[in-house]
Amino acid sequence: MEHYQLLNITHAALAILLTLGLIAHIVILWKAWRRADAAVLQQKLRRTRLISLPLLAVLALLLPLSGWWLAHLAGWPLGQLWLLASSVLFLVLAPLGLLLGGRLRAWQGLGEAPAPTRLPRFALAYAGLILLILVVIMGLMGAKPV
Repeated sequence: MEHYQLLNITHAALAILLTLGLIAHIVILWKAWRRADAAVLQQKLRRTRLISLPLLAVLALLLPLSGWWLAHLAGWPLGQLWLLASSVLFLVLAPLGLLLGGRLRAWQGLGEAPAPTRLPRFALAYAGLILLILVVIMGLMGAKPV
């Protein structure tokens, strides 16, 4: 298999894993919050913050690198609109990811105390914005020239 095709498959797999991982964690944390079992929620928050968020961040950081490498191998100039727009959207993902991490840290810091409704809603809003931006970036990647 040639390098371009292997890199293209790897890039697509990274994007799919990142998106599905984010969706899975949104659902897991939302279900745990709705059950109102503080011990289970704290366990899920701890695992999400210590294991999943760093892994998802590594996946998110690998996507632009592999994407730029793909564009270089294909011979596309990096100044194309779809590539610049997706790069800017990735720059928006960084602060949203940090804000999400901060909300999850504050939520976990409450311990067994019930969380105010604003805290989980902000975390859900940040996660939803991240998911929306990822879908828009994938749409830009799908609409690129062939």
